Amino acid sequence: MAHIAIPLPLGSGKQEVEIEVTINGERQQLHYKVELFYWADCEVPTIDRAECIRQMLSNYDQDWTLYYIGSPTETFVPITFVKKDDWVKQKEMMQFA
Repeated sequence: MAHIAIPLPLGSGKQEVEIEVTINGERQQLHYKVELFYWADCEVPTIDRAECIRQMLSNYDQDWTLYYIGSPTETFVPITFVKKDDWVKQKEMMQFA
């Protein structure tokens, strides 16, 4: 599957991104969300940042699925989610390509 990179300005909190694309005449709408997770918000302070991310995501909104973990900074890590329904559509499109 081809990829398109779209830079988004890094704001505080979360950014909801809706993308409408037309591929071979078929129009589709995809929903993404970029959210900043702050290390200071870890319930159990730990040196293992992967464990911190796992804890923060364990109770995340079930309508969204993890799509991409961005480059962490000393204070936060940006994480991109995609609507589960959209993710299913993307996987189906890849099977027929």
